[in-house]
Amino acid sequence: MTIVTNRDVLSRRTFLRGSGVAMLLPWLESIPVWGATTKAAAAEFPKRLGVLFMANGINPDNWWAEGAGADMKLGPSLEPLMPFREKLNFIGGLFNEAATGVGIHPGQTGNLLSGAPLMRGPELRGGISFDQLLANRLGEQNIQPSLVLGCEQPTTGYHETNFSMAYGSHISWASATSPVPMEVYPSLAFDSLFENRSSDRNRSILDRVMEQAADLSRRASVYDRAKLEEYLTSVRQVERRIENVRDGAEQAAQRVLEGAPVFAMERPENGLPEDIREHMRLMSDIIALAFQTNKTSLASLLLCRDISGMFYPFLPVIRSHHSLSHDDLSQEFTLVNQYYASQLAYLAERLQDMPEGDGNVLDNTCLLFMSNMWSGSQHDSSRVPVLTVGNLGGTLESGRVLDYYQASTDSRRLCSLYLSLMDRMGVELDSFGDAEDRLVGL
Repeated sequence: MTIVTNRDVLSRRTFLRGSGVAMLLPWLESIPVWGATTKAAAAEFPKRLGVLFMANGINPDNWWAEGAGADMKLGPSLEPLMPFREKLNFIGGLFNEAATGVGIHPGQTGNLLSGAPLMRGPELRGGISFDQLLANRLGEQNIQPSLVLGCEQPTTGYHETNFSMAYGSHISWASATSPVPMEVYPSLAFDSLFENRSSDRNRSILDRVMEQAADLSRRASVYDRAKLEEYLTSVRQVERRIENVRDGAEQAAQRVLEGAPVFAMERPENGLPEDIREHMRLMSDIIALAFQTNKTSLASLLLCRDISGMFYPFLPVIRSHHSLSHDDLSQEFTLVNQYYASQLAYLAERLQDMPEGDGNVLDNTCLLFMSNMWSGSQHDSSRVPVLTVGNLGGTLESGRVLDYYQASTDSRRLCSLYLSLMDRMGVELDSFGDAEDRLVGL
């Protein structure tokens, strides 16, 4: 076997190929197949965008930030983000006009990333989300245009407001009428990431490419050898955790092969981790690997959907997420908010620990964390919580508190933020959604 490059699809990236698998590698500056100087390579590090969504708002009393940079003070809900204050932007007061005055829940969610009015009734109609617009424009630069993941299954039917529940279950929309299919199974997301489709798909990916990896390691510099080993170790760790999820289904399938009657079987695991903490970490790890290898530069992760039924047995709370959001000033809901802030911090830490040139992958990334409303008890979407972490290749200043709540309507549109971020990703539009202007001060 030989190392394969695909210059037509993605320049100066290298694959390891094995039986039914292709692993795209992180940037290794010492490998001559890429044929460029370190300075030239550094100028070409891709910019990445990851959107993380938590439904049903926050505790308004405890979701705040003051000051700047390392001296920034964070409210109790945001304490897990303390290590990232210098790379954090707390953005307050932005809103999505099409999500106001239309009733609660689905009508406040399905257009969060598009700013488009939503249609009631049996026909879905809204607008393409800005992450998917970027995927369409930048898709040729990536092996996979975007990665769309979720940690809670979508729901069907209609809300009492006559909006489809699909609006509350998806944040990434390929068109006005079609949400992007969301992968909720970590094993399938992992398989997709490494094109793991053969009959050997349950065999370790690393075992299938180890011969090539060893050859590459011998040719790499000491620094790149350590980076390669770190990357392969992280893949192995994710593999092992996903293997545990697969075990129940595989054992059930084996029983069928051995003649065990199906009706006598206990229901196998459906492939989803029982512990939501493990589920969310796995999905974040998969995004981190996708960004590190530049399999894609765009990802969205729906941590929980609108009207979420998630429970958190590891926290001292009893009620489900949606129920707790109706008591959003409680300490219990603050704990839930802290937990979700810790998921953002976890992904940021993973990216920060991945070297890239003189910096790390987080330096070239913007993680955008959002909810669909401010207050769950009031279903108030007149402003929404927004955080960014990362510097997007040095184009996004950070360590700031930006408050637009007292600004004019046209100066605090969410879609103005999207226009500004798309500019930095290399896609410039005259308008998007309900905005024609960039977000002043970003």
